[in-house]
Amino acid sequence: MKNLITISGPTASGKTDLSIKLASYLKCSIISCDSRQFYKEMSIGTAVPTKAELSRIKHYCIQHKSIFDTYTVGDFRHETLLLLKKLFQNNDYVILTGGSGLYMDSIVKGIDFFPEINKNVRDELNYNFNLKGITYLQEQLSRLDPIYFSNVDKNNHRRLIRALEVCISSGKPYSSFLKKRKNDYNFNIESFAIRTNRDVLYKKINSRVDKMIDSGLIDEVKKLFKHKNLNPLNTVGYKEIFEFIEKKISLEQSIEKIKQNTRRYAKRQITWLKNKDYKWIDSDINLDEFIKMINSNN
Repeated sequence: MKNLITISGPTASGKTDLSIKLASYLKCSIISCDSRQFYKEMSIGTAVPTKAELSRIKHYCIQHKSIFDTYTVGDFRHETLLLLKKLFQNNDYVILTGGSGLYMDSIVKGIDFFPEINKNVRDELNYNFNLKGITYLQEQLSRLDPIYFSNVDKNNHRRLIRALEVCISSGKPYSSFLKKRKNDYNFNIESFAIRTNRDVLYKKINSRVDKMIDSGLIDEVKKLFKHKNLNPLNTVGYKEIFEFIEKKISLEQSIEKIKQNTRRYAKRQITWLKNKDYKWIDSDINLDEFIKMINSNN
């Protein structure tokens, strides 16, 4: 039986390190479902695995797209299923890891079918979000789809925009399309999530941000400034430095906002994972112990 091992967890929880160790043991490849790492122009601020890490294990879906490309959850699912079909021809295992819950769910649980989106609608929503803030998106979704609005993470602008573009393009509530498709895979899925101590995690996040700054994050963002309205760049680590470049805040304030917003993002990731039927593992789990858990289910 072919086996897909998925490893989820909040940012800075150790997913990359654990995945590489496991992949080395299983002699298999890794597929990333971290939506921030898809784009080749964004490296430092998205904590892309190092060149040394990438050289140890073959990775897929990392920096394979441009910020100018349109790349949806549906595109990711289609591409990943084709990859799995190919990779399982030569190996019994593939690892799927990353912190983007919707992208992980598109494989583990399947995805809903949505109507085609009018690009002008998406562009206008992103324009209004940048101009008026997240309150604008919240008010619009509350009016157009109160059912979904009551359940969605109201501070996640990507999900709000996604729901609104469906509502506006189709003329129907986003919630009316939420009927999960049943998966009929010929491989087994074992899903794990990394459990972390909050204080330890927050220290790791703060330390990671400092390392990003030391590694040249400011220069990376400056090169992308003229494209700041593109959706992929409307993300933690970039939007805060855009504010610094625009002289809205100081560099010190920008760095502190990155740390704060990353901690908030990690908190949302943990909340998302608590509602999933995943097996929880400690962040410092011994590789031998982890392998025993995998083998016990096969």
